[in-house]
Amino acid sequence: MPPAEACRQVDAAASRLFKVLTDPTRLALLRRLADGPATVSELVDALGYPPRSRVSNHLACLAYCGQVTAERAGRNVTYALADPGVLRLVELAEQVAAPNAEHLASCTRIGPAWV
Repeated sequence: MPPAEACRQVDAAASRLFKVLTDPTRLALLRRLADGPATVSELVDALGYPPRSRVSNHLACLAYCGQVTAERAGRNVTYALADPGVLRLVELAEQVAAPNAEHLASCTRIGPAWV
């Protein structure tokens, strides 16, 4: 495979990962799972705000995209971080975003129209 094509594939994969991480609930789930594996009920209790169905949908997305693992034990499914390295990426993004928080909050040039 030519180097340019390999770079495009890596860029596409990174872009998809960033899209997975765009949701604040998913970020909160990843942060909570950094403390250890948890069931959906435990995650709902820890986050305190989203309905169980929404947490389940976000966990399904994270699992499908390889960011969390799911292990069934009877009726319960326990979720865990697949690779704690994703938290380094989240922390770095927060560090980069912090000095520009005001601009990011008011930015209207985000979305498909600007791609």
